[in-house]
Amino acid sequence: MQFLVEFGRHSPNDFVRMKNIVYFDLETQKSFQQIGGKRRPADLKMSLGVTYSTKDDQYEIYLEDEADALVAQLSRADLIVGYNLIDFDYRVLSAYTLIDLTQFPTLDIMVEVEKKLGFRIKLDSLSEATIGVGKTADGLDAIRWFDSGEWEKIAEYCCYDVKVTKLVHEFAIQHKKLFYFEKNTKELRELSIDI
Repeated sequence: MQFLVEFGRHSPNDFVRMKNIVYFDLETQKSFQQIGGKRRPADLKMSLGVTYSTKDDQYEIYLEDEADALVAQLSRADLIVGYNLIDFDYRVLSAYTLIDLTQFPTLDIMVEVEKKLGFRIKLDSLSEATIGVGKTADGLDAIRWFDSGEWEKIAEYCCYDVKVTKLVHEFAIQHKKLFYFEKNTKELRELSIDI
C-alpha cells in the first residue's frame, strides 16, 4: 500500500523548481551485525523507503512489496539526491530490481563531502551545523520499530531524514557551502561545496 504524506513544505529555489529532483532514503529490517558484516547490504532488506519529489511536491512512502514502484519513481527523476545513497540505499534496494541503480543521475551528498574533506561525516553533524536540526533517531531505532511493527514511527523518522537531506541540499545550492562539527573538538567548520 502506498501512502502520501504532507510533511513540512519548504520553499524551493529556482534550481529545484526547474527539475524533478527526488530526495530518497530507506530503512532496513536488519542491521549489519545481524547479517554478519557489511559484505552483502542487500541482505539487510528494506522495511520502507521514502521519497520527496520536487515535481509532485509531496512525500511518498513505499513498503517492501512496493519496491518496484519506488524504483519506477527513481527512474523518472532528473536527479536523485540522498546521503550515503551509493554505498547503502542503492545496495539495499538492488535486491529488488535488475536495474543498475547507479546509472540513474545521482547526487550522493556524503560522497561529495568526502571528496572535499578526505573523510566521511554523519548527516547529523552536517545538518545540525548547517540548518540547526539534527536527526530524531538512528537506523537501529528503525530496526527495533520494524521488529515491533511500529510502521508509523519508521515512516516519520525516514520522512524526517529525507526532509533534512533536502534542506541541506538546498542550503548548499544557495550558499555554495555547508557546515559541520569537527568530530573530536566539536568545533564548527565551514566547507565550500558546489553541488
